[in-house]
Amino acid sequence: MSPKKGDPVAPPPAQGEYDVRYGSSPAVDGWREVCSKAPGNAAKAWVQMRTDPAPAQQTERHHQLKYNLSHVDRGGKRLPQWQIEVTGGGRLWYLVDEEAQKVYLVYAGVGHPKATD
Repeated sequence: MSPKKGDPVAPPPAQGEYDVRYGSSPAVDGWREVCSKAPGNAAKAWVQMRTDPAPAQQTERHHQLKYNLSHVDRGGKRLPQWQIEVTGGGRLWYLVDEEAQKVYLVYAGVGHPKATD
């Protein structure tokens, strides 16, 4: 069975790690594409989302989005939206729910997201 929105981005989290889940249906196919085109960077990004999704020390390649993209309402909560640059144009966007220890992958792609154009 193929993964869908709400399913975990396997494997399950170890103690103290965030539960990474698909936050949108397009993120499922996008994640597959990122993994096939940039497997090493995808693996590093997955570990970052799992262990330190909202680092205190932001970088150009891993940071919270700005302006109207900085937060998204999900399930009655206003969650911060973060980005990891996985290739020159490829990005992962995800929401961090600190209280629930969950990360929702809402965008994954090897091309630059249109929302930031």
